Amino acid sequence: MADIARPESRYGNRPTMKDVAARAGVGLKTVSRVVNGEPGVTPDTEHRVREAIEALGFRRNDSARVLRKGRTATVGLVLEDLADPFYGPLSRAVEEVARAHGALLVNGSSAEDPEREQELALALCARRVDGLIVIPAGGDHRYLEPEIRAGVATVFVDRPAGGIDADVVLSDNFGGARAGVAHLVAHGHRRIGFIADRPGIHTAKERLRGYRAAMEDAGLDVADAWVSLGPTDPERVAEAAGAMLSGPEPVTALFAGNNRVTVTAVRVLAGRERPVALVGFDDIELADLLGVTVIAQDAAALGRTAAERLFRRLEGADEAPATVVLDTRLIARGSGEVPPAGG
Repeated sequence: MADIARPESRYGNRPTMKDVAARAGVGLKTVSRVVNGEPGVTPDTEHRVREAIEALGFRRNDSARVLRKGRTATVGLVLEDLADPFYGPLSRAVEEVARAHGALLVNGSSAEDPEREQELALALCARRVDGLIVIPAGGDHRYLEPEIRAGVATVFVDRPAGGIDADVVLSDNFGGARAGVAHLVAHGHRRIGFIADRPGIHTAKERLRGYRAAMEDAGLDVADAWVSLGPTDPERVAEAAGAMLSGPEPVTALFAGNNRVTVTAVRVLAGRERPVALVGFDDIELADLLGVTVIAQDAAALGRTAAERLFRRLEGADEAPATVVLDTRLIARGSGEVPPAGG
């Protein structure tokens, strides 16, 4: 069978809608309706147009279409740490929503550095992204005010914006931590240690507040030695856990403030003879096999909710900035149900 010759157009070898219209014997508007999925075309005509599209190898020029609307069909995502498994499903959910809206996602990591966050966010704006989703590393986001005024839709996720009024999507960090510690109290624990991220981070502060609220609810005092906030590197966390688990009145349970802390806590507790209960904030890989009780966030729901809100803004929604808080859930797998030694 002979190859079908592809006619040259005024754009060189790239077929245009006019080429498709000529081959199918229809008007240009009819081709446009088929290409953009609009109604008003009979099945027979649509079939002829699609046959012409296939024969010519026509591809819709999205860049020209979005530029006519004053957009670039790209959105930016500024993550805290690309290596953190928590952000994998979040990023994927944002990308899926972006793809459904015909947009490309461009992401990068702030490496937990506020200056890097600002540099990355402004670099994305300079490349004319239509919108930004930011997981804050810093506490001052007034640098984005000119970009937002210029029309860059912006949504913050996991942590609130600092110094500006903007859309925010969060997990219930306070309520989740409160429920996790209350679970340990319900299983007989009275000396519960709390190890978390640096105190300046919103999620760490909220989870500490939930820990203290649960202890207060139970009428329990909190010793200074039972609380440790700081970098989540294994050495620092192991040292903090070791200090809490030693001495004449060691803690009988640990509440780990995020997934990185939980992983180190599992390793520390694995080598101890005396049973110690553990509840972690954030689920971790293999937690079901290891029997680790966790307070689980829905990272994918965070990303999806933030992205959907972003695209509502891009589609013209004129609403006051809002904060959306998503529920967490306790998943009991065994480690949080260990009773105090001798209990």
